[in-house]
Parts: sequence; structure tokens; C-alpha cells
Amino acid sequence: MKRQRRKAKKSTKRQPATTAAPVVQTETLDRRSFLSKARNIALYTAVGGSVGWYLVSEVDAAICGGDLTRIGNGVPTVVQIHDPQCPQCVALQKEALEAASEFEDDELQFVVANIRSEKGRRLANEHRVGHVTLLLFDGNGKRRRTIVGPNASAYLERQFRGNVRQVTPQK
Repeated sequence: MKRQRRKAKKSTKRQPATTAAPVVQTETLDRRSFLSKARNIALYTAVGGSVGWYLVSEVDAAICGGDLTRIGNGVPTVVQIHDPQCPQCVALQKEALEAASEFEDDELQFVVANIRSEKGRRLANEHRVGHVTLLLFDGNGKRRRTIVGPNASAYLERQFRGNVRQVTPQK
């Protein structure tokens, strides 16, 4: 036999009015919702970081150059033929910038020719080179060397020094 529930009797007595503060329900965080929120935060951070890294790389390329009119201005120039979406180009840019940082501004300048722009593509076609390439020019704008592929900054620095010595008269 089943037990039957009894209905609560309604009280006919009037309850006294209270001035208590309204009850605010707070969300309790159980283990599952905590892990779900932690996962979402980690995903947002990872995606945001990737987008941030891409934007920083784009800004780096824009800051470092793009002004191809600097070639032949009297200062030896290193021009990177660069595709911003190419991981090898980004790695080469990092190493080349590190090597170029060892020189004064009036000794060597670093310029990026983005092959996704019309001017960058034109320069690459003019010199018959692809991306992941460094072109070393003398102060008059004459190409002296071509370095293809990713290289370590120490090797690049030696090549840059050789180019600077070649175009700078010895005292």
C-alpha cells in the first residue's frame, strides 16, 4: 500500500509583516561548472594570445620597414622579402632583426618588403627571388648579396658585417 501525502492545512492566522531584507540567491559553483569555466577561460586566452601574436608580428613588419625608397639612400640596406603568413619568414625576420640590432642606424638599415603588397611583390620579381630571402644592398642601391632561407643571427651578423665592410672604405 502506498503512502499518501497529506496536504498542509492553510493557516487562517494572519502572519505579522516583517521588514527583513529580500533573500538574494547566490550562484553556487559546483565542480563541473568550475571546470567548464576554467576550460573556457583557457580557450579564450589561447585564441586571444594567437590573435595577439599575429597582430604583433604584423605591427613588427610594419614598423621595421616597408619603405623601400630607403634603398640607395647612402646607407647599406638589408631587405627581407617577407610573407607575414609564412612561419619561416617570421623566424628569419626575428634572426635578421637580432643581427641588425648590432649595427648603428647610419651603418646598416633593415627594411621589410612584404610580398603581399604591390611594391614588395615588384621588388621580389625585379630581383627574381621568393620569400624567405634577404637582399643586401650597398649605399647606392646596388645588390651585393642574396641570402636564401632561415639562418641563425650569428651567421647573418657576419654576412651583414661583410657587406658593410665591402661598401665602407677602409681607413
